[in-house]
Amino acid sequence: MPNPLPRRPQSTNHHQPSTPVVLILIGVFVLGTYFMVHAKNTAPASTFNTLPSTTLPGGATTSTQPPKNKVTVQVANGTSVQGLASTVTHNLMTYGWNMLTPTNAPRVAATVIYYNPGYVWAASEIATTINVSTSAVQPLNSLQPVSGASGDDVIVILGPDAAVK
Repeated sequence: MPNPLPRRPQSTNHHQPSTPVVLILIGVFVLGTYFMVHAKNTAPASTFNTLPSTTLPGGATTSTQPPKNKVTVQVANGTSVQGLASTVTHNLMTYGWNMLTPTNAPRVAATVIYYNPGYVWAASEIATTINVSTSAVQPLNSLQPVSGASGDDVIVILGPDAAVK
């Protein structure tokens, strides 16, 4: 009896990996992703999150500031330059600060950097990073320069002096 269906020739150009090979590749991808996400920084401790210490009575020492990634920083645009707060937020994030979503603020004549108690060091460091005079650093006290940001550790209101840098 003749074969009613003709046989198709097998292609030699197509290769499909076996199931174990596919599972191994998926496992390598998942493990690689996991280790990249959860990798610890292997740089020497002296280069990251170095905390100054205070000597207590009796000679004991204690850290006086948290690491940058624990300091909440809000950047607000007080200029007419679109996207300025976003740009500065991204730049500060690359320095390791814990950045909040950029926002807008009322127009200001010059950049002002407010800080809550205990964060003058962070505000001063941010001022230096964005090329603003440390005279722009001020305590927040009971001011609310940006709606909802009074609980943030540092609040940066960008002025025209930041826009030209």
